[in-house]
Amino acid sequence: MSGAEPAADGRLRCPWGLSTDDYLAYHDTEWGRPVHGDDALFERLCLEAFQSGLSWLTILRRREGFRSAFAGFKIAAVAEFTDADRERLLADAGIIRNRAKIDATLANAEVLAGWGVGELDALIWSYAPDPATRPVPRALGDVPAVTPESTALAKELKKRSIRFVGPTTAYALMQACGLVDDHLADCVARGGGR
Repeated sequence: MSGAEPAADGRLRCPWGLSTDDYLAYHDTEWGRPVHGDDALFERLCLEAFQSGLSWLTILRRREGFRSAFAGFKIAAVAEFTDADRERLLADAGIIRNRAKIDATLANAEVLAGWGVGELDALIWSYAPDPATRPVPRALGDVPAVTPESTALAKELKKRSIRFVGPTTAYALMQACGLVDDHLADCVARGGGR
C-alpha cells in the first residue's frame, strides 16, 4: 500500500516510476496523458499486447525497435505486411519475437485498415469513465487491474475481431492513453502534471 514517494528532485511520484530513468521519463511525460489518433492508439494497443507477461520496461526499452519493425505502427502499412515481413519480424532481435503476438498485430492491422478514419479512436475513448465517478487512488493498492469499462472495451474489441486484448490489457491501455488518471493523489504528474 505504497503512496507517492519523492524522486531525486524531491517531487512526489508514483513509486513504480522511480526505479529507472526510463520509467521516470515515461511516468512524467507520457503515462496517463491523453492519446488520440488511430495509428497512435494502434501502437499503444500493440505494445500493451506485447507487454503481456513481461515487464513494461522491456517494451519501453525496445519501443524504437518496435516502431522501426512495424512501419511506425501506421495501420495501413502494417496491414500490407506479407509472410516475408512476418518472418523478418520473427528474426528481429529489436522486438519481442513472440509468434502469437506478431500474428495478432498483423491480423489487427488488417481488421483496422477496414475501419473508417477515427473509428478506433472513437471506440476506445467511448469507454473512458467519467472522472467524477472514480475515486482518486492514494496508494498503489487503490489502483485496479481491471474495471467494468476495461472488460466492456475488451469484449467490444474481441467482437470486432481485434485479438490479444483482454480486460487487463485493455485497462493498461486505458491508463497509458489517459482514459483514466491513475497517478496517485500526491503524484506531481496527476492531472497531466499541472
